[in-house]
Parts: sequence; C-alpha cells; structure tokens
Amino acid sequence: MNKGLLSVDEALEVLLAGARPVAETEMLSTLEATGRVLASAQRSELDVPPMDNSAMDGYAVRIADLGEGEPRLRVAQRIPAGTAGVALAPGTAARIFTGAPVPAGADAIVMQEFCATDGDQVVVKKKPRRGEWIRAAGLDVKRGDEILAAGIKLRPQDIGLAASVGIKMLPVRRRVRLALFFTGDELVMPGDPLPPGRIYNSNRFTLNGLAQVYGCDIRDYGIVPDNLAATREVLRRAAAENDLIVTSGGVSVGDEDHVKPAVEAEGELLMWRIAMKPGRPLAFGKVAGAAFIGLPGNPVSSFITFLVFVRPFLLRMQGMKEVAPRSIGLRADFDWLKPDPRREFLRVKLNPAGGLDLYPTQDSAVLTSTAWADGIVDNPAGHAIRKGDAVRFLPFAELYR
Repeated sequence: MNKGLLSVDEALEVLLAGARPVAETEMLSTLEATGRVLASAQRSELDVPPMDNSAMDGYAVRIADLGEGEPRLRVAQRIPAGTAGVALAPGTAARIFTGAPVPAGADAIVMQEFCATDGDQVVVKKKPRRGEWIRAAGLDVKRGDEILAAGIKLRPQDIGLAASVGIKMLPVRRRVRLALFFTGDELVMPGDPLPPGRIYNSNRFTLNGLAQVYGCDIRDYGIVPDNLAATREVLRRAAAENDLIVTSGGVSVGDEDHVKPAVEAEGELLMWRIAMKPGRPLAFGKVAGAAFIGLPGNPVSSFITFLVFVRPFLLRMQGMKEVAPRSIGLRADFDWLKPDPRREFLRVKLNPAGGLDLYPTQDSAVLTSTAWADGIVDNPAGHAIRKGDAVRFLPFAELYR
C-alpha cells in the first residue's frame, strides 16, 4: 500500500456504508417496469401452468387402452389451446394441441409424428410412457412461491415471469435523482468555437451517458464558473433537488479548485487519495440532505472512478443488494511488465482468439482507449502480467448492468 493512500476496497467500504436507498416507491405497470429496481418481493397467487396441459401437438390417450402392436382409437374430441375438453372416454383419443388442457382420464400425449389417421381413428405407432408430453399444473411456479426478490433490477424475463402469474402492477423504487455539474473555465461545449487554451467538455457527455445507463433522473447544472460563490450556489440548488451530486474536476487543492472549499462550506467532506490508476483524487461527503462524490477532471480518470465508485453507490441507493460487478478470468495476450505500485484498471479488448489485447497507451488523458475497449482488467498493485496469464476482466457489459 502506498503511504498516505487509501485502497480501493477501503474507500468502497466507507462509500457504501453511506449509501441510503431512496425510501419512496411507486407502482408501475408491469409492462413499463423493465430496468427499475423492485421494492418488495413478489409471490405467485396461482400455479403456472394452472392445469395439466399438452407440451406437443398430438393425441391425448389412456395408456390402459393401448395394449400391444399399433392400437386404433376413435378420435372423440378436438382440443385446441384455450379451450377445455371433456373427460376422455375409455377406448377414445383426443386430438390436442400444444398448451391445451389435458382432458380428465388421459395420462399421456402421443406426438403426432408417431400417429397415423384413418377416418375418425388414430393409429398409435409408438406407445408413450405414462405422463409423457404432459406439463403438470405448477410445473413452473407453485401458488405461494416467491418469484422475484426485492432489490433486483428488473430484466425483460423478470417482467415476463411477473406477467405469467397475473401481476399487473409492480412496486419499484423511484429513480435516484442525480445532479451533475462540471468546473473549469477552460471547458467549452461542442458546437461552440474553441479558443486557444480551451477544450471541449467530454466529461459532461460521458457522465450523462453513464447516469442514463443506470436509470437516474438526471439534472445537469452544466459548467460552473471557477469561483467559490458560483460553486456554492449551484451546490445549494443541487442539494435541494437531488439525492446525489456528482462533480468532475475542482476537487484538488489548487487556487482554481473551488469544489472542495464549497462543499466544506455547505456541508461536510472527506478527501481521499486513492491507490488506483487512473484516478487517485476522490471526494465524498454531504451537502444538506444529498450525498456528494467529486471525481477527478481527467477524462479517463473520471470515467473509471465513476464505474468503480459511483456505480455501486448508485445501485445501493436504488435499493439493489448485489452491487459488486462480476468478473471473468481471461487470458492476457499482452505483457505488462512494469506495473504501477497502485491498483490499475487497464483498458483491454477481446480478440478473436478468446484473449485480451491491451490498448497501446494507458495514459489517463487518452479517452480513445475507453471507446476502443470492451472492458477493463482489474490488476492488483505491483502485479506484472505476462502473455498467457489469467487476469480479472470486467466487461463494460457487466459494469453497465
């Protein structure tokens, strides 16, 4: 551990201890609930399927009627899906279709491929086993089962499952209200002229995009002038209207870094130097009733620290229980022989051979590396990597869940 630096895990522990899930919930149509966080567990009030039904197009039969050879049975009824037949009389069969209720008395379905028809009779060419191609009532879900746990982000298959048991409305946490603002008199918006010494504000777009990925209700306060009074005024406004304030830049101790003193004047602040690369400076605190996280202004550092710190904090505020990203052990197809003494997050790309390639420049100002990459390698401090080594890969697809 670098002297005077906090580890990523230590910082995360303090951050997450300060993350409070939003208390308010709302009822949403199940059809509109994808991507929202479920506020309370859901149980089924019925069996799914609600009755024994056919898993195939074919014929419902009684095993006792089949005997030896290729028996013939009179087809006494036809049961499409959505209709109910009558009890199956001995010596008869029912033409049945996938999903249709199995008539009382039938104990197997013969697939139509193993049958031949002759007038009003069916010839059974392959004798089924008892229960074959019958889906029993409650096979998928039984009455009283918990089908969805509280604190999950609802996926399309989750809302389909809720619909399958007849749930029309779902209780979800309201969206986290996230404030963003950016400091630096050098920042210019795309589309405006770019005077000498100025740069376009890429962080505003990157962080807005990340906030959209995590389903936040975003309030963007734009570029704040580099002075203490303006910074304090925006902080007060943002704290009154939001749950979390995230800033980019201005958290160092230079003459033009006004976020730190503004937060200290309006609330309370912890300043950390994190043993990570890219990154290092991070601020965490409170302004009135809102949480505050200040990110570095460097484009790649801002992006990576949002993924490492703001992402789990946001997920916990949304009421999610599992916030750690799942990693994949993959083969490094590169050498990294001069590791940093800090924990590193290396931009990498999956290659056709199933390994990982490294972006040639890992400089924290090279935003191209993040657009080129498929994810990052979470590399322990001081750990050299040689071609063929297994590394801990965090795909963006996982980090964006």
